[in-house]
Amino acid sequence: MRVIYLDHNATTTLLPEVARAMAECQTGQFGNPASQHQIGRRARQTLEHARDAIGHLLGARLSGRQPHRVVFTSGGTEANSLALLGLAAALDPAAVPGEAIVSGIEHPSVSGPVEYLERRGWTIHRLSAASDGVVDLTPLDAWLSGRTRFVSVMLANNETGVVQPVAEIARLCRALGVPLHTDAVQMAGKLPVDFAALGASSLAVAPHKFHGPLGTGALILRHDVELPPLFFGGFQQSGLRPGTESVALAVGFHTALAAWEREGAERTSRMRALRDRLEAGLAAGFAGQLIVNGGAADRLPQTSNVAFVGIDRQALLMALDLAGVACSTGSACASGSSEPSSVLRTMGCSEAILASSLRFSLGATTTVEDVDEAIERIVGAANRLAGVSRSSAAH
Repeated sequence: MRVIYLDHNATTTLLPEVARAMAECQTGQFGNPASQHQIGRRARQTLEHARDAIGHLLGARLSGRQPHRVVFTSGGTEANSLALLGLAAALDPAAVPGEAIVSGIEHPSVSGPVEYLERRGWTIHRLSAASDGVVDLTPLDAWLSGRTRFVSVMLANNETGVVQPVAEIARLCRALGVPLHTDAVQMAGKLPVDFAALGASSLAVAPHKFHGPLGTGALILRHDVELPPLFFGGFQQSGLRPGTESVALAVGFHTALAAWEREGAERTSRMRALRDRLEAGLAAGFAGQLIVNGGAADRLPQTSNVAFVGIDRQALLMALDLAGVACSTGSACASGSSEPSSVLRTMGCSEAILASSLRFSLGATTTVEDVDEAIERIVGAANRLAGVSRSSAAH
């Protein structure tokens, strides 16, 4: 049976052109970019070209008197930790616990460092979200103050796809000189990202979410953001993120982002149409109540979070895996947990919705045939489970 992959928010397939570019780099630009001989200098030139191109495509200003910086990391998780623990100066033994504001719908790579700070005595204010999945900014006026060390709100949610009002939050933060970090890992390569226009202090991104390579990511920093490193042992990237940079991964990162820049409008339109086709097909075929979580808000074009009310999400996930449909119950970084989604809980969803929601996410390689076949398999599995639930209830 052909497996239909609907978990692109977890990771995506590598585009052939990205694989080719990386393979050519591995053989042709194999030198250490820190080496002073000509092979090393060529590798350094390739690396810095990729860095500048990535920054440009994400709206960073890398020239002029106050240039932004692009720091390569191992992925979005490291980029988020580097930003948040750096803004908190968390590794400084003399650092005094402060206050921070985050949303309650953040990815574990943000909520994890924040919980670490909380255990160390920090006061954490958490923004709730409305039923449509958009963060409620009402408390910001009361919470933002000179005591606030940073604010962190993601650009678009990884579970519901709901786009967040980060530019508005940035405006409020700038008025008080408070740094704002945003996790753009799900947004980049799906919708345009303009770092300069957003007004954030820092932004995290990872190319494996848009058909680039695993094992690399980036943190974009405004000119006035100074962070201490998380670890030590090298001078690379001004000592902020020491270690030999991978030229091939940087090239793959750039190639994937350039492909999005070239095809973005077509991809967005096609994935949105496929997502709507999927949701309409599920609604028409499922015998019970079906709810699209965040469906009333502005969403990423590829993300659909659906509640099959009355059906256990874990049972349906396993049934779909057996039926050859790969999807998820939420963030891949939290998928080992049987707990209901903290994102949906923050949105105020009922226990019935929490217990029955799955995430389907499309990619640039998803076809109409994939979606139509997925609808048939999902509806079949869901209706069979609904029949079993009704039969059990009758007895």
